[in-house]
Amino acid sequence: MTTLDQKRERRSTRPSGDERQQGILDTAERLLTDRSFTEISVDDLAKGAGLSRPTFYFYFASKDAVLLTLFERMMADADQIFETLVGTLDLGDPLITIRNGISAFFTAFGNHRAVTLAGAAVKPVNPDFQAAWSGFMERWVDYTAALIEAERERGNAPTTLPARDIAVSLNLLNERAMYAALAGEPPAVADEKVVDTLAHLWFSAIYGRLPQQPSH
Repeated sequence: MTTLDQKRERRSTRPSGDERQQGILDTAERLLTDRSFTEISVDDLAKGAGLSRPTFYFYFASKDAVLLTLFERMMADADQIFETLVGTLDLGDPLITIRNGISAFFTAFGNHRAVTLAGAAVKPVNPDFQAAWSGFMERWVDYTAALIEAERERGNAPTTLPARDIAVSLNLLNERAMYAALAGEPPAVADEKVVDTLAHLWFSAIYGRLPQQPSH
């Protein structure tokens, strides 16, 4: 093997920028399972990813930026799933669609419980987190309000309170129920019951009747 070939091989095995960034993100999520976010330093994140502290700052401006990136990825996953479900509402049982949407919300954040709880703790004091979460919740409110309006136009749901007011209330209900369940903060609905319970409440609020109960 020539010297040139050896140099090329070393370059090919060197982590790419994306891999280094992902290494920092993976390290953050791993450390959050054992420590609070305030106990984790930039040095911890850099060392865990096999990087120097100066190299860390090439990829992230701060440790808050690392947590925000993890949080934004979870929100994007939930958005993508829910947008698809809203688009297929009229193709199946609305209760199933509602349940799947709520399940997507809980799954996206529940699969990354430590990140979710860390983000919730940082949000009250970090404007970037506040803006990201508010934007996420506004999108879900918009999706839900559109769902309600569509079902009213089809004649499947009664026109009662403003669709947006119902949508805001239902999504805030999801947010609080999710946090209580993930944090183990009483009072809370049991993990295995929370999605079905919320789906029941959503269906009743939107359709003005109980699930599987024929309308008159």
